[in-house]
Amino acid sequence: MAKKQWSDLTTMQRRAIVVGGVLETVLTAAAMRDLKGRSAQEVRGPKAAWALAFAVQPFGPIAYFAIARR
Repeated sequence: MAKKQWSDLTTMQRRAIVVGGVLETVLTAAAMRDLKGRSAQEVRGPKAAWALAFAVQPFGPIAYFAIARR
C-alpha cells in the first residue's frame, strides 16, 4: 500500500493535522515558558530532563503539567 500524499487527504483530515500541530506547538511553548519561569525547587526532577521530555510529543508537555510542577 502506497503512502498517502497531502493531496490525497480530505479537507477534514488536513484540518485535523494542522490543528493538532498547532495545539502541540502551543502546549510545548506554554510548558517551556512555565519551566523557564520556575526555580529548580518548584519542579520535581531536573529542569533539563523536563526540557528534553518536551520532545516526546504530546506526552512530554502533558506530563510536565500533570507531574512536574509543585
